[in-house]
Amino acid sequence: MTSTSHGTPAKLPIVIGLGTGQTLAFGTTLYLPAILAEPMANELGIPPGWAFGAFSLALVVAALFGPKAGARIDQFGGRTVLAVSSLIFACGLAMLGTADSLTMMCVAWCVIGVGMSMGLYESAFATLSWIYGHDARGPITGITLIAGFASTICWPITAGIEAEFDWRTACYFWAAMHIVLGLPLNLFLIPRTKTGNRTSPAADMAKASPAAVPAPAKLSRSDIFNMPMILLAIVFAASWFTATAMAAHLPRLLQISGMDAAGALIAASLVGPAQVAGRLAEFGLLKKMHPLISSRLSALTHPVGAVLLLVFGGPVGMLFTSLHGISNGILTIAKGTLPLATFGPVGYGARQGYIMAPSRFAQAAAPFVFGLLIDDYGQYAILLTIVLGLVTFAALMMLRHQPVSGNAD
Repeated sequence: MTSTSHGTPAKLPIVIGLGTGQTLAFGTTLYLPAILAEPMANELGIPPGWAFGAFSLALVVAALFGPKAGARIDQFGGRTVLAVSSLIFACGLAMLGTADSLTMMCVAWCVIGVGMSMGLYESAFATLSWIYGHDARGPITGITLIAGFASTICWPITAGIEAEFDWRTACYFWAAMHIVLGLPLNLFLIPRTKTGNRTSPAADMAKASPAAVPAPAKLSRSDIFNMPMILLAIVFAASWFTATAMAAHLPRLLQISGMDAAGALIAASLVGPAQVAGRLAEFGLLKKMHPLISSRLSALTHPVGAVLLLVFGGPVGMLFTSLHGISNGILTIAKGTLPLATFGPVGYGARQGYIMAPSRFAQAAAPFVFGLLIDDYGQYAILLTIVLGLVTFAALMMLRHQPVSGNAD
């Protein structure tokens, strides 16, 4: 591993490695059902909704195991955790490819859910915090820029394999990719733990000033159940519900709002580039601002676009999807930077796990709940995401600007 003159690992190789690994992880988990759920359901003779329900189990499992994975990274770094996640992803995807019943599909998705608890953004962000401490904001933005193209890259590949062969072959292909690409990236580009002079942020601070050592990485009840933690959990649960609801129903929502099918697909395709544009703005124009400022601005972007869609309908569909994408792109970075700015690097991984656990449950419920609302209320279902955006903004306004530690007032 290349290091800087001060002994800190060079950022670019780690950002490229983690960003590529996250692209693979997201493309083969969260983005997989959009392409394969229907052919899976058709072959197994079950309703497509049940295939999505099996996927929701993975999100629930990820929520339950996430805090333990984060605490492990706080203690030992992310190399082993992320490497093991590659193996679990490969195993789960191989099991999914062999599933011959709904029960086996659910079991496979539960295995994939364990991998998700260890191998998605929360673990990558915690790994960067362990390596770089308060300087992790730039690398966090870097990996989200790369992984922002997960759907752009993986959806066509998955769809192409499924069309040329079948959905099982697609599962086997991605299982193999986790072994031949994901595993080496995590093993060779993430610094080793407990070797050489590499220590955790807490140990580094102890060497510099023994009296300034923060609270231990193992979080107490008061470290978990406090107002900043609760506010951040609300922020990310609300934003992930909206992001998942839009991902599942955006083309349909745009058509109900007055766009034709082709126009709706074109408008929906703008979300990915808009997410990357938002992250580039965060990396450039907003880099010197406290992440609370950029998060507050982005929290209002989706509600503004949604109000415009309600008032003007289809003609502003592309503007709405662009505003939504920008909002989602910046808030994705905030999932990594806000806990770091609020609590610091010590205990970061465990806090991430607890903060993001409600988000997994919200994400699991979003496609079903928002689908029912569209069935009953049409385009006015988007009023829910407007309210959630305003709740997100209010919670962010209640957070303090200055960093606080576990022993802060």
